Amino acid sequence: MSLSRFCFAAVFSVAVPTLQASAAPLDSVEALGEALFFDTNLSANRTLSCASCHNAEAGFADPRETEAGRAVSLGDDGVSLGDRNAPTASYAALTPAFHLNEDGEWVGGMFWDGREPDLAGQAGGPPLNPIEMGMAGKPAVAARLAEDASYVSAFQALFDVDVTTQPDQAYAAMTQAIAAFETTEQFAPFDSKYDRYLRGEVELTRDEELGRVLFFSEQFTNCNQCHQLKTSPLDPAETFTDYTYHNIGVPPNLKARAVNGVAAGTLDLGLLANPLVDDPTQGGKFKVPTLRNVAVTGPYMHNGVFNDLRTVILFYNKYNTKAKARQINPETGEPWRWPEVPQNLAVKELTHGPALGDQRIDALVAFLKTLTDERYEPLLEDE
Repeated sequence: MSLSRFCFAAVFSVAVPTLQASAAPLDSVEALGEALFFDTNLSANRTLSCASCHNAEAGFADPRETEAGRAVSLGDDGVSLGDRNAPTASYAALTPAFHLNEDGEWVGGMFWDGREPDLAGQAGGPPLNPIEMGMAGKPAVAARLAEDASYVSAFQALFDVDVTTQPDQAYAAMTQAIAAFETTEQFAPFDSKYDRYLRGEVELTRDEELGRVLFFSEQFTNCNQCHQLKTSPLDPAETFTDYTYHNIGVPPNLKARAVNGVAAGTLDLGLLANPLVDDPTQGGKFKVPTLRNVAVTGPYMHNGVFNDLRTVILFYNKYNTKAKARQINPETGEPWRWPEVPQNLAVKELTHGPALGDQRIDALVAFLKTLTDERYEPLLEDE
């Protein structure tokens, strides 16, 4: 769950002191994490869980409709809306810790700005965020854990933590358990059509193959400059992101801003909002997301401003073409809006390669659809 820190609303806890027991045995850290991931009792009004914004049946993204469409997520209070899109939790466990690479670039970390170094840090944010799960503090979360006898036993057995008397330790253990669940194969099965193609189990269609060639070709597109981690384009462990940060000129999402209480002129500075970053040249940069499951986890960009995958490719293509028709956002019928943060644009990367015609744009969309995990392939038909 990746909601904004800009908009706050009061949330009220409902006390339910009855001691309950979970249905499934919590005999491993991963099993405990799974129970916690889906537990709505860990939010103030008992309506929101990790799975609410990272739905296991929707590519671990948020499929819920709000006044802003699906661009941003609704909080536990039923009123608050975020300012950033909840990214998929698919393959998130493969994200490196936040660090500077040998080229002096920030890489990795959780959330769009990398402000948490790892999965456990990410898991610890939403329960205490006033516009997400809205809990008053770690003791309040520990008290909710103590209501479940299975949790009490599991935390004692797996972490040697008494949730009734050690709230800080219980909270830390909770985040570690959720992180452990997110490292399981359920989140990163590597079983998409593309993966099966690499294993020789299926063939790509003509459009999918053209899209694959274009995607990995530095001569014809700029896709793999940021969305290829491994050296070989045939590496079976490719996550389709290099985890770096760039400002690609994304416009503000005015529709979301109109309903979430964030002033239209507010700038989301992305990486510069990370407490570890104080270089103004990092303003407006956001982490390159994985493209695995991208076809079923829209809307797109850090603020969910684009609804359609083809629109995203057209947005990139506008930097490489002088055609007037390509300077129009097909979703609005109007010219592409000005970047939210016009400074620090990744001009070199954005202008690399020639303009793309419709056939090649459609081929890239076809290829990106092959990155959908097998369990989510039925969602492609819905799209």
